[in-house]
Amino acid sequence: MKTAVIGSGAWGTALALALLNNGHQTTLWSYSGQEHATLREKRENPMLPGVALPDTLELTTDLASVKDCGAVVLATPSFAVRSTAKQLKAFLSPGAPVILVSKGIEKDTSLLLHQVVEQELDGQNPVVVLSGPSHAEEVGRGVPTAVVVACGNRDAALLAQDLFMSRQLRIYTSPDITGVEIGAALKNVIALCAGCCDGMGCGDNTKAMLMTRGLTEIARLGVALGARKETFAGLAGVGDLIVTCTSMHSRNRRAGILIGQGRTAQQAMDELGGAVVEGYYAAASAKQMADKAGVEMPITAGAYEVLYREADPRDVLERLMARERRDELEEEQSWI
Repeated sequence: MKTAVIGSGAWGTALALALLNNGHQTTLWSYSGQEHATLREKRENPMLPGVALPDTLELTTDLASVKDCGAVVLATPSFAVRSTAKQLKAFLSPGAPVILVSKGIEKDTSLLLHQVVEQELDGQNPVVVLSGPSHAEEVGRGVPTAVVVACGNRDAALLAQDLFMSRQLRIYTSPDITGVEIGAALKNVIALCAGCCDGMGCGDNTKAMLMTRGLTEIARLGVALGARKETFAGLAGVGDLIVTCTSMHSRNRRAGILIGQGRTAQQAMDELGGAVVEGYYAAASAKQMADKAGVEMPITAGAYEVLYREADPRDVLERLMARERRDELEEEQSWI
């Protein structure tokens, strides 16, 4: 099948190689002419050192390359999803699935990214969300990985599954696109918090506590927005949370470590070379969504205080530990 990947960052490049290795004619689109020139000259993405780009992988800066594609992968940073989808609309074949692999929540509207794409495409193309515990650095090298593709249109989900399924990349399907997107976006917030714990010198107990209670918050908001609770026990929930909170591949965790060591959020992002730290933006949107839905998310609220109001993460952790007693199984608030 003719396919295109829009966005030549590490994740877009890794997925383009996965499509190419499965025998699909694949084009990789770059927003930046300089980035395109580097890929063409080096036949390697600097963010995936040692992973060669075969000559059969077509490289372009022309969005018209998506014409006649049976499926298009959208892999831009979250802040560029709307503008890119708007431009894509003129070139997409009607009915061709758009497989969204960007993670986050739109800043100004607090919309999930699949909702943003659906708005811009006016329902002409089904939107599939792909997510799960999947570092680009490992997918690019063919390390065994499993992810989930979610869509209300089962045929579109099955097509995405068939496109990517291989001995190295196992794909599961789900109808819960809201749950998968919530898990994908908010795990970055918890990963920032986990990194803060590392930077402050806390132990494994603290990180395990933060991850577990953080997942509870993510599921709480997800269910309030119509997601299925069991989604958060799957690849896009606990799976993605584990890999993002524990690996140094994670920009969110690395930024959190620097913040825990005393840097401001801006200083931490600057030290990472200006790389996009999605959890920074997701924290503000998640707090806004939680406030609107009346959902309690104390860890996320604490992250917001640290990231946007320069609160000391040690003070925030102390307040979290001093919260009133609770039952872990929240639906059982009283005993008979």
